[in-house]
Formats: sequence, structure tokens, C-alpha cells
Amino acid sequence: MNVTELRGDGAPGHEYRWALPSVLLGDGSAGGRVRRSTRDWIVDIAMFLLAAGLTFLSLIELRQQNQPQPLMAVEQVTGALSCVAVWLRRRWPVQLAVVTALLSSYLELPGGTSVVAFFTVAVHRPFRISGPVAVLNFVTLAPYVILRPQTELDRTWAAALGVAILLTVFAWGVVIRARRQLVWSLRQRADSAAEEAKRLERERIAREMHDVLAHRISILSLHAGALEFRPDAPAGEISRAAGAIRSNAHLALQDLREVIGVLRHSAPEDDVVPDRPQPTMADVPALVEECRHAGMRVRLDLRASDAPEGLGRNLYRIIQEALTNARKHGGGAPVTVTVRGERGDGLSVEVGNPLGTRHGARLPGAGAGSRIPGAGAGLIGLKERAELAGGRLEHGATPEGNFVVRAWLPWPAKTTGEDDA
Repeated sequence: MNVTELRGDGAPGHEYRWALPSVLLGDGSAGGRVRRSTRDWIVDIAMFLLAAGLTFLSLIELRQQNQPQPLMAVEQVTGALSCVAVWLRRRWPVQLAVVTALLSSYLELPGGTSVVAFFTVAVHRPFRISGPVAVLNFVTLAPYVILRPQTELDRTWAAALGVAILLTVFAWGVVIRARRQLVWSLRQRADSAAEEAKRLERERIAREMHDVLAHRISILSLHAGALEFRPDAPAGEISRAAGAIRSNAHLALQDLREVIGVLRHSAPEDDVVPDRPQPTMADVPALVEECRHAGMRVRLDLRASDAPEGLGRNLYRIIQEALTNARKHGGGAPVTVTVRGERGDGLSVEVGNPLGTRHGARLPGAGAGSRIPGAGAGLIGLKERAELAGGRLEHGATPEGNFVVRAWLPWPAKTTGEDDA
């Protein structure tokens, strides 16, 4: 939806839907053909009837004053034309307010239209425009009070009544304008918050899919590298490797299909998309077993249980990415996964393996083409995940010749919703 579609000041060729800052602040362009919505027609008819009603009341009072016939003729003509000119208030609001204010400096019947035009300017234009128009209306009140034949008492009451009407109309218009600006600002904030939520959700999906797909593809590469390195392997091993490749390729495609489906949900009725089942700490042994079936030598030392769902998911993803990196760069080295933690003390995890091809060396048994390329974003994503969870993560080589990924995640003594007892 573009900006001009939402304009409400009768800008050329667009219906009123919602007032944007260009209209609320009075910076919108004027002129051109006006297309009114149903709401615009109702408002404009009401403004026309208001101007016509004020003009009719002024005409009745004017006839009781026995004004000269030429003056009465001029009053009636200008009054009728002013009422018709109300329909131009959306196209030329400032011009209409200025012209009717000048006419009202001596004539009485254009006064109704002058009030309507003044109110329109106060609502749709900023103070830098509506302020001078207000001053003009106050200034043109003086000639009318002075030049029209009235007694001194009538002049005083006429001046007081005119000032009161102008102040009321101006204040009313400013209040309506301020309210519209506030509503628009709140809606903009809500829209911005919704866009931010969508952006964060897409980032979350991207992190999850990086972890999942990197794990699947690294297993595929590992099996394919084994087949390449040992083309003369027994038929049973080749069959198992091919089956693992097929299974993981199918799972990778399924994961990719799911994330594409989530990202394609853009219609309002599809905003709520159920999340796929997320891994927990209980799934860590299955992850390690999967890596073992892929040919990795992994030792798991898990001394923690019953971790909250969010904490378990973060732990799973950290271990998953660390094992993926070990497959990519460890050169077939054995990997040790150690998990410790309990409520109140936090949860720590350490994944380590002897340095393989990370620094140019290659362990025995690593195939010539076994190294898997990486973008280097995995460890960065793990650090961000840990920090978002309130923990920390560090990685690097140790003096003993190992590459270690260490992470600590907070584990509150009591989670939300548990009984204080």
C-alpha cells in the first residue's frame, strides 16, 4: 500500500483509508480531482449543511435589521456562493479559508462558510499554516464590528461572540488534529513492532535451519567421503552408507520444505504458524547415536536431566553445531561431549576433539577429500544463541592440542509457573 492511497485530504485520485503524516501535518499537495469515500461524503454533507444552516440563521437576523437592498443582494449572492464553495474545502482548504475570512470582514452571510473552512484548516494543516489563518480571522473580525451599523453595546457583544467562536473552532480543530496524530503514531508503532517480530522470527528460523541443515549435509558429506575413499568396501557397508545418505537427504529436504512454507505464510489469516517440534535435552543421546552411525567416534557424558524446554533446546543446538564442526574439520578425530548442570547453578557443556585439519594437520584415516567447506557462521551463531539465553560461549585450541567449544547457560532454581512451596 503506497502513501498516496492512504491520504485523507482529497488528494488527486485516491480514496481515504488512513491519514498519514503528510496529511496530518498538512504537507500534502492540494489540487486535482477529489475522490471521496463514503465517510468523506458523510463529513462533507454535514459540513455543507452546517454552513448552510449558519448562513440561513444569519439571513433571518439580517432581514430583521432592514439593511439596504443592494447590500442584501450582495449578501445573498456571496452567502449562496460560499455555501457551494464548501465542496472545495478538501481541494483548496487554505485558499477557501482566506477568501471567506476576507469576505466576512464586512459581509455577514459568508460567515458560516468561513467557520467551516477555518475548522478544516485547523484539522488538516500544521500550526505554521493554521496559525496565520487564525490571525487573519481575528483581524477581519474588527472591520465587521466597526463598519456594520450597530450600537456600541451590540459591537461589544458581537466582538466577544466572534472571538469566542473563533477560539472554540480553532481549539476544537487542534484537538482533533492532535488525536489523529496520536492514533497514527500508535498504529505506526504497532506496525513497526509487528515488522520487528516478523524479522526476529525469520532470524530465529534462519538460525534453526542453519543448525539443522548443516548437521544433515555434513553427515551426507561424511558418508559420501567414505564411499569415495573406500570404493572397494563390502557391499553391506556401501548399502548402509547409501541408505544413510538417502535418509539424511530426505530429512534435509523435509526441513527445507518446512522453512520455505513458514516464510511463505504472509496472509493475515496465516500469521499464526505452528512451530515444528523442537528438540530438548532428552534428544541429545539420539543426536550422538546418529553421529555414531555416521562413522564418528563420540563419547557422551551427560550428567543433567529435566532441563526446561528452552534450555534443553539451546543445549541441543550447541551440541549439534559443535558436532557438525567436528565432522567438518576434525579429520575423523574422536569427540567428547560433556554436560553438567543442575538447577540454580546453570548448565555447562563442553565439546572437544584433538586438532585435525583445523590447522592444516590431518589425522590418520581422514580421506583426501573429507574436509567439508564452511562459512564460519556456525560458531558465531552459537555465541549469539548463548548470549540471547543469558549465558556465554567460548571456543578455541587448548595447550593440550584439542579444539574445545565451551558454553554455560543459566538454569534458574525455580522456573516460571512452579509452586513456591
